[in-house]
Amino acid sequence: MHAGCEDGDGREREGDVRADGAELLKCSFCSKSQKQVKKLIGGPGVYICDECIELCNEIIDEELRGSEENFSLDELPKPREIHDFLSEYVIGQDSAKKSLAVAVYNHYKRIRTE
Repeated sequence: MHAGCEDGDGREREGDVRADGAELLKCSFCSKSQKQVKKLIGGPGVYICDECIELCNEIIDEELRGSEENFSLDELPKPREIHDFLSEYVIGQDSAKKSLAVAVYNHYKRIRTE
């Protein structure tokens, strides 16, 4: 494929390459290309964009607010619990869910220590 090839809706097609010859990276969750998002974070063989991270944080925050009104950062959900929660909404993508679960857990730990 040629660099910059797009479908009729403006989205990059599978396997497109950038002008420098490198493969165009895409979010493993929403399939948006690195050109369509502000930030694309890579894990082992997976990528997640800033938009999907924000959506996941909103989903988790909403669930935590709904299940425990008196949520305290002393009771952090473990990465496994976060992964299991994400599995209720996302099919497959286990590597991405693991990476995100650890990132969210570490984020909450940083908040707790501040």
